[in-house]
Amino acid sequence: MENRKKQIVDLAIKLIQQKGYVAFSYDDISKQLGVTKASIHYHFEKKEDLGVAITERILIRLQNSLSLIKNPSVSAEEKLKHFIQQQAERFNCTEICPISSLQTDYESLPNIVKEKIEEVSRLELKVMKELVAEAQTEKIINDTEDVHQLAVMILSSVKGALLYRRVLGDDVLVEVLNQLNRFLRNQ
Repeated sequence: MENRKKQIVDLAIKLIQQKGYVAFSYDDISKQLGVTKASIHYHFEKKEDLGVAITERILIRLQNSLSLIKNPSVSAEEKLKHFIQQQAERFNCTEICPISSLQTDYESLPNIVKEKIEEVSRLELKVMKELVAEAQTEKIINDTEDVHQLAVMILSSVKGALLYRRVLGDDVLVEVLNQLNRFLRNQ
């Protein structure tokens, strides 16, 4: 029973990465899992219930990825590079970041899902700001740079590159990641 629920959420995340929240349906899930729509409704009565489960899963994944970031024996530069790389590598060539996809559909999301994606977005930005601030403390990044603006720039660059990669191929993402690495080394 719990396995089916997990399968539904896993597939829904994939569909969000491929199509967006608004564009996928319970019919898409039922066909791909080979179950009835009633089976999906049993676990998630409404699509917004599934949306909440999706955002909670994304939040847990983000929180789990913080273990390296909290490790004091790892340099700020390595933490920052790892987090950026992790954001970029999590998705295959045709998928975008599920957070970005949900942000794109934000105005169409049910209020409860909006609240959850805001929570996820705030955490993601908070983590990046902490990494940038730590990198500034270790003199890896110029400490005259605004932490918030730099964090937004880095996240936007990686997530934008994922979108461009979807259309133009892997080279775009690789080029952006290389440029970010050069930026970090030259500060």
